[in-house]
Amino acid sequence: MKKPEDTRILVIEDERHIAEGLKLNLSFQGYMVKIALDGITGLQEWKSWQPDLIVLDLMLPGIDGVSILRNIRLENERLPILVLSAKTAPDDKVQCFNYGVDDYLQKPFNLDEFLLRVERLLKRVSWNESADRGYDSESSFGEYYDFGNNRIDFNLSVAHCKNSKINLTEQEIKLIKLFIANRGKPLSRRKLLEIGWGYTGKTETRTVDNFIVRFRKYFEDNPKKPKFFKSLRSIGYIFSNDED
Repeated sequence: MKKPEDTRILVIEDERHIAEGLKLNLSFQGYMVKIALDGITGLQEWKSWQPDLIVLDLMLPGIDGVSILRNIRLENERLPILVLSAKTAPDDKVQCFNYGVDDYLQKPFNLDEFLLRVERLLKRVSWNESADRGYDSESSFGEYYDFGNNRIDFNLSVAHCKNSKINLTEQEIKLIKLFIANRGKPLSRRKLLEIGWGYTGKTETRTVDNFIVRFRKYFEDNPKKPKFFKSLRSIGYIFSNDED
């Protein structure tokens, strides 16, 4: 386990007094702490600062906490994330755990309990890293994903399709993972932008549509009559793989 002074914790919380209080008390434990007061800043700090643990509120301006969680899990499945939220409904907790949160603490919370949960999550990461040392662990997406005559190699970021080999960009891989994780479920353009790119719902862009055109060219036998990446009128898109 890293020493506290070498451990980075990112607090994504829009209530400044709570965020500052968490930073103060985590700093007393020796941790390095940064604060983000909105979802967009939170995603930026995660990418640039590379924290060892994230404390995440769900109700945030810009991008909500669930979208941040899903965005992170497309790239990093092991980063410990502790949700602090005033939401008490069982469905909210179940949703967070389904999307890969590690722990969920309801507001108002006991400070000592919070600090113990942080310590426990960091210890768990240390144990997992020790267990993985010496071999490569597979992601929950697996090494490959097949649909139709297509195969995605996640290790090499390569697609084998229609007798051709395509080198996929990091963003293409991320979006493909998002569709696979939600196969059979409608995804709105707004949600795709929030989770896949970290854009707010108010952003006007054809980014998603341009990627879909590209995917259809790669993977569909007939791009004008897509079998896998289908449009849903006035909603967005849905990925179907009847072989699952």
